[in-house]
Amino acid sequence: MDRNIQKLHDQVNQAIIRCRRVYSMWAKENQVSYNRMLVLYTIREYGFCTQKQVCDSYLLPRQTVNHVITEMRKEGILEINKEKSFGKEKALVLTKTGEAYSEKLLYSLSLMEERTAKRIGEERIREMTELFMEYDRILEETLAETSGKTLEKVSEKTSEKTSDEVLDLTLEEMDHEKG
Repeated sequence: MDRNIQKLHDQVNQAIIRCRRVYSMWAKENQVSYNRMLVLYTIREYGFCTQKQVCDSYLLPRQTVNHVITEMRKEGILEINKEKSFGKEKALVLTKTGEAYSEKLLYSLSLMEERTAKRIGEERIREMTELFMEYDRILEETLAETSGKTLEKVSEKTSEKTSDEVLDLTLEEMDHEKG
């Protein structure tokens, strides 16, 4: 493998991890779990959320999201909205208490994001987002092409493995296919 390309991919992955770390640090400073922050973040974006929506958006295990949502419902922060629910997926919205809690909690997060946007510029954030989305799409396509498997099949095989074990497994399969 080309060492320069490998180094670029390492840098991209490190940048993604560092960005997520900032959000994790914010959550810790605000005495809220990172996963709870993601549920509130989703509701802020869409006005409601479903368990599946949070799981799919942030690639979190269903059990983890279910635990967070159950906890938030017991605390009176979330409630089921039957009008927005569809099929088996229950739509969750903030209660009045939840709205006050979320607004107060996410205010400093919004402030941090707005200050960041002012420093780097909205256009550059749009460009970065578009590039990441394209990068992700091409990575997924390449994975499917090189391994002959869909991401679902890969994730079934790798759900209990570390990232290094996943990489080793994927590289072994690619070597095997080259024959």
